[in-house]
Amino acid sequence: MMIEGDFEIADPEAMHAFGIGIASSLRAGDVVLLSGDLGAGKTTFTRGLGEGLGIRGPVTSPTFVLARTHPSLVGGPALVHVDAYRLGSALELDDLDIDFAHSVVVVEWGAGLIDVLTDSYLAIDIDRPHGAGVPAEGEIEADDAEVEAPIEPRRVRVEGVGPRWR
Repeated sequence: MMIEGDFEIADPEAMHAFGIGIASSLRAGDVVLLSGDLGAGKTTFTRGLGEGLGIRGPVTSPTFVLARTHPSLVGGPALVHVDAYRLGSALELDDLDIDFAHSVVVVEWGAGLIDVLTDSYLAIDIDRPHGAGVPAEGEIEADDAEVEAPIEPRRVRVEGVGPRWR
């Protein structure tokens, strides 16, 4: 899989498959920085990544525990899934005592924190469009009480930063 570039991801299943594909390029010591709004697909991507790495799951958002480690079931590196949203500094992230050297570490909301701890990471930015295809107020009929928001494609930019990705 071509690891760097711009991609359009059609739906959650495709985001999961994208994560599986990226996993084949990762090894112990790699860090993935995930950026994107709430609901962009960061955890869905990480589930796919975990499946591709052959880890013990399920992968869920680590929002309330900050970091969750998923050991490998196939003799590969563990997946450490970090939610840095509530962390105020790289020092707080470092205090989590993550085994960066022997794991694949995925950090959500870690912009400005990861680059203090490592000189190489894979930056993945997921852009979630807002409002495309949603009916305007007044266009919904009274009997359309449960209108589901359409699944909108995500635009994903993948960029390798530092010596590991040169």
